[in-house]
Amino acid sequence: MQFNRFYTQSDWKNQYGDIKFEKRKSEIKNPDGSQIFEMNDVVVPSSWSQVATDIIAQKYFRKAGVPVKLKKVAEKGVPKWLQRSEKDTKELAKIDEDKRYTHEIDSRQVFHRLAGCWTYWGWKHDYFASEEDAKTFYSELCYMLANQMAAPNSPQWFNTGLHWAYGINGPAQGHYYVDANTGKLTKSKDAYTHPQPHACFIQSVDDDLVNEGGIMDLWVREARLFKYGSGTGSNFSALRGSGESLSGGGRSSGLMSFLKIGDRAAGAIKSGGTTRRAAKMVTLDLDHPDIEEYINWKVREEQKVAAIVAGSKISQKHLKKIISLCHQEVEVEGKMYNGAVSRDPLKNKELAKAIKQAKREMVPLNYIERVIQLAAQGFTDIEFDTYDTDWNSEAYMTVSGQNSNNSVRIPNSFMQAVIDDKEWNLYGRIEKRKAKVEGRDPKPMQTLSARDLYDQISYAAWSCADPGTQYHDTINEWHTCPEDGEIKASNPCSEYMFLDNTACNLASLNLMKFFTDETGREFDVESIRHATRLWTTVLEIAVLMAQFPSKEIAQLSYIFRTLGLGYANLGAALMVQGVPYDSKEGVAIAGAITSIMHMKSYATSAELAKELGAFEGYERNKEHMLRVLRNHRRAAYNTDPKEYEELTITPKGIDQKICPAYLLQAARDDSDNAVMMGEKHGYRNAQVTVIAPTGTIGLVMDCDTTGIEPDFALVKFKKLAGGGYFKIINQSVPLALKNLGYKPNEIKEIINYAKGSGSLKGCPHINPETLKKHGFTDKKLDAINEALPGSFDIKFAFNQWTLGEEFCKDVLGITEEQLSDFNFDMLRFLGFTREQIQLANDYVCGTMTVEGAPYLKDEHLAVFDCANKCGRTGTRYISALGHINM
Repeated sequence: MQFNRFYTQSDWKNQYGDIKFEKRKSEIKNPDGSQIFEMNDVVVPSSWSQVATDIIAQKYFRKAGVPVKLKKVAEKGVPKWLQRSEKDTKELAKIDEDKRYTHEIDSRQVFHRLAGCWTYWGWKHDYFASEEDAKTFYSELCYMLANQMAAPNSPQWFNTGLHWAYGINGPAQGHYYVDANTGKLTKSKDAYTHPQPHACFIQSVDDDLVNEGGIMDLWVREARLFKYGSGTGSNFSALRGSGESLSGGGRSSGLMSFLKIGDRAAGAIKSGGTTRRAAKMVTLDLDHPDIEEYINWKVREEQKVAAIVAGSKISQKHLKKIISLCHQEVEVEGKMYNGAVSRDPLKNKELAKAIKQAKREMVPLNYIERVIQLAAQGFTDIEFDTYDTDWNSEAYMTVSGQNSNNSVRIPNSFMQAVIDDKEWNLYGRIEKRKAKVEGRDPKPMQTLSARDLYDQISYAAWSCADPGTQYHDTINEWHTCPEDGEIKASNPCSEYMFLDNTACNLASLNLMKFFTDETGREFDVESIRHATRLWTTVLEIAVLMAQFPSKEIAQLSYIFRTLGLGYANLGAALMVQGVPYDSKEGVAIAGAITSIMHMKSYATSAELAKELGAFEGYERNKEHMLRVLRNHRRAAYNTDPKEYEELTITPKGIDQKICPAYLLQAARDDSDNAVMMGEKHGYRNAQVTVIAPTGTIGLVMDCDTTGIEPDFALVKFKKLAGGGYFKIINQSVPLALKNLGYKPNEIKEIINYAKGSGSLKGCPHINPETLKKHGFTDKKLDAINEALPGSFDIKFAFNQWTLGEEFCKDVLGITEEQLSDFNFDMLRFLGFTREQIQLANDYVCGTMTVEGAPYLKDEHLAVFDCANKCGRTGTRYISALGHINM
């Protein structure tokens, strides 16, 4: 394939052009000031925010094993600049042993190992028409990564290029790959020669306890994925329900007992080692006999957490009071006693009252007796742990169901039963399989009201955000490869839906980087097309080079070659254009952008098929796939619903009356081209795009919003797995205000109203002048001001980690007990009122909303609406229908 330069110059060694790089310190802290992570001299592009710097430093830099001296490994036919590297043993021997290996510290190291590795594999397997095309491919990718125009999914950052760039490797982990030269399934000999770049997996699970493909085998396969930063989903509907018969006699304990084991196994593994939580999806068909217990699983577990938190705090309060009263002097017949008398509730009336109150609030009697016995042994206090509702807390680790997203598969027949208020049958798995073999209808194991079951789903989702709903028939009507089976499940975030035992690797374009100029008023369609073609090729190469956690996934991923190109920052891109997310114009623009990328990606896949051949499963699925592509094209033309082929539910097409003409025409042109090229050459990939959440990669691209979602709030706080917070402020608001016609001074006041000054200078009530009266020095004030920009409340900057324990005790007069109390408010201790603190907080940290801001016109408020109410005083948010329409 040929690749033209769009972003870079012909001097391919200067692939970063005019992008400037600088050294920074990366530091991540909790709101209380305690440090989680620190790295000095991190090199990143000057345009990157501190959030993006911290993400690449903490999450994506390789932390160990990078040799300080490298040498090229010569390979026949591979240009020297593209040859892989390994440690230079001779040169390393000249260096002290403890200094031979280091870690990545320069973002360009990461860009090089990613782009270089993709280009290397592409070169070795004839993806490029010439060496100049390979150099262009490499340069364009490096530039796009540095300029935050695109990013691959996290496992690429974790794993790709470690062997190519540094010679890093490790023992085999039970992975497989298909050798692209021979087509043979091969067991991996090591960990990184073939990396694991895929994020999204769908794995089957059989109704078998210990054999390959069964329940216990699934936990091993999941662990292989979590270890390298990927996620997995499975449909567990094949497993027997509670009470079904076992082959060896007896009855099954049911699906839930196994789901709890899998949940615990996932919770034991941090995905990618230290990078994020395990990502896991559990799906169940609505006719499974354990469906009700499954739907309400997380609701009950959340209630347990509430009970643990409330019970621990109540118990601690009462038990501490009881043990204290056991040492209180008691007056009996005019004399004062302690010891045994104090511990006797018949004589110590206060103790009796405390015991009665504790029992009334359900503190266990054995604990009450225990603290009285401890008091008799001389103890004056009791250690009794309390818990909180933090998702990383011990309370959540104690209950089950916290390490997966849960979904139910809903067929059209169920929705019709809900509409018609009909009954819904649940079937035993053995009976259902037997009936299928015998060609008859299965006998129901239980019958429910369809509406009652749907109410349970709705209540559970409202209560704890699970289960999600996956509409089985609609999904399969858009399935490109039905000859190979139904789509039964999805990956953890539900963007990837395909056959069991397949995988998808993702990448997303940052839409805020694809405008024609800095005004952000019009998308650069040619840039979007160029980037789409480039990254479709990257993802296809990633399939070629990858290893997989099982034989089946390796084989089927090689056969179907599914990809997941998507976008991020749609919400921000609409905002800067002055278009409300919850509007017909917003929906039309999103539809057009989606169509352009989707169909250009399929056209690229057809181009790849012309050069390298269509995917192995194409011919038997050819008519289905072309039908699906034609339906996509019909949506771009917003055709008559009757013209769609074999669809029960017709999609919303792009509204030509509202969509900007240049986007509408581009979407239609790309749709025509994708279908035409597919008819001519077939497609290299069974699937090419997804709409992914773009969580962590969105942060490394400095995105204000994630995939297709609107902004959650104008000011957000992201808690990281492993600890630490980021304060993220929507950077699109100033440009949006400018495009809406506001003057610079007006914009400045609106922004300060929302995000605050980030400094105590000029702050009402709490400022350098008032604080110096309490003993604050210029040095301590500087420390406070340094902590304020990342604080979501002014109170969090005033703590012992920012000021130092010695200063807090010796100068401010705060006791050890007060410092260790999580609820201690230093500003209240210093004499400031709640009203004064709130006014200071609004000035320094902002109101976190634009509602009520000076100069802002009411008719523009909708442009800044978010999924949630913003700040303490915000009242507006996007309607439920706004999300559904999008």
